[in-house]
Amino acid sequence: VQLQASGGGLVQAGGSLRLSCATSGSIFRFNVMAWYRQAPGNQRELVAAITNGGNPNYADSVKGRFTISRDNAKNTVDLQMNSLKPEDTAVYYCNAYRFGAPAYWGQGTQVTVSS
Repeated sequence: VQLQASGGGLVQAGGSLRLSCATSGSIFRFNVMAWYRQAPGNQRELVAAITNGGNPNYADSVKGRFTISRDNAKNTVDLQMNSLKPEDTAVYYCNAYRFGAPAYWGQGTQVTVSS
């Protein structure tokens, strides 16, 4: 499966962006879809994940600000990001899990939050 993230850009602190991940095939077979991010000099970290049943999980740093959603019919996974902070600046990647671990990585999208 191929994953393509889009929706990144430059935004001021406090602003919002909506990232979208389009896939080449059905995402229904993937119990977990997730968004990760990687800032310069940092390791890639999990931002949010969502199961096929629609149960989300968030990193503590984004709880209450980010919302992950998935549409199995459209094969898309979105990340709504509100109240953005400069520390949210990173390249964001979507991912599909296999056997409980991240397996398929898409091309990332850059998010830059200015102070």
